[in-house]
Amino acid sequence: MLTHSKIAFLGSGAMAEAMISGLLNKGMAQATNLIASGPRVERGEALHSRYGVHATTDNAQAATGADIIVLSVKPQVLPKVLPLLKGVVKPEALVLSIVAGAQISAISTGLGNANVVRSMPNTPAQIGQGITVWIAAPGVSEAHKAQARALLGALGEEVEADTEDQLDMATALSGSGPAYVFLFMEALVDAGVHLGFSRRVAEQLVIQTVKGSVDFYQHTPNHLSRMRNQVTSPGGTTAEAMYYLEKAGFRTAISRAVWAAYQRSVELGQGRKRFQKLDGER
Repeated sequence: MLTHSKIAFLGSGAMAEAMISGLLNKGMAQATNLIASGPRVERGEALHSRYGVHATTDNAQAATGADIIVLSVKPQVLPKVLPLLKGVVKPEALVLSIVAGAQISAISTGLGNANVVRSMPNTPAQIGQGITVWIAAPGVSEAHKAQARALLGALGEEVEADTEDQLDMATALSGSGPAYVFLFMEALVDAGVHLGFSRRVAEQLVIQTVKGSVDFYQHTPNHLSRMRNQVTSPGGTTAEAMYYLEKAGFRTAISRAVWAAYQRSVELGQGRKRFQKLDGER
């Protein structure tokens, strides 16, 4: 499906490298058919040395003749990149964007190409354990969708969205999600240190607890509340902890944080004014 396709990565950052690595490790593409462009010569040389792919600092050169274009530049750079590519990208080429907040209409208009797929990966994609939500523009062929699935599969799991608005939802939930998890883990580690553990031991306990809990859920997939109840004995230590988390508004804080991230994603993508601040915010 991708073996004989020329794939150009416009933007050679961590996500582009993750996709290159995944494609090559899974034998889905040939290094000689991959090219990455970015502003830093040394970065291109490192990718060439590591994976054998071609490298350049010229986005138009990378895009010329490519069957698949992966837009992986920073969001603030995209408006400068698109005009330089218009007329360069083949009309039949697939354009896969992993640029946060960039809408399909803006990319399609900017490139003069209707074959656009927008996606939202998250940082665990860098080790092939990500989750990516994506959606194709109307009229994108099934063949191009299959190529998009294959490309995103190199980063981990993929989910096709029903509407483009769900990309902003995914940005708030799974895109920003690792930060929520890391903050939660950091708070648990600090609590462990406060109890008297060394930071090394506290980190070991927290990391394995989080990892083991996820693995246990996947091994025995019950409703999350049921699994939580299995750990919560009446009148016990966990019940006491749950009482204080609920009293502190733990669920509400998470929900409001995700909603705020969603609002901000819409804001960035559509150039709207800031939404009215949430109650209690200054």
